[in-house]
Amino acid sequence: MDEPEPAAVAPSAGLPGLALDTQEFLKALGSPTRQRIMLLFAGGAELSVGEVAERAGISQATASQQLTLLRRGRMVTSRRDGKTVYYRADRDGAVAALAELQSYLKTCC
Repeated sequence: MDEPEPAAVAPSAGLPGLALDTQEFLKALGSPTRQRIMLLFAGGAELSVGEVAERAGISQATASQQLTLLRRGRMVTSRRDGKTVYYRADRDGAVAALAELQSYLKTCC
């Protein structure tokens, strides 16, 4: 099971801070389980929670929790088809988060 995530630290007054959505992106990448899930979406695959759970060797509840964190981090996007929710990699979200991170690193370091 994943270790608890540390709380986000608010930026100091007057210093450029890392946007909350970029922090969520980094959090999404910080777990080996979520990294393993992301590999399932290689090649444009679209998977249901049940399919992710089965292929990643985790429970459906855990898959759902991990996919929620990946969605918050702009790593995956979802669509509903009846009662089933399908997930796929969110290339545009990841590219935007990486651009924001790069901009932050240029100003902070």
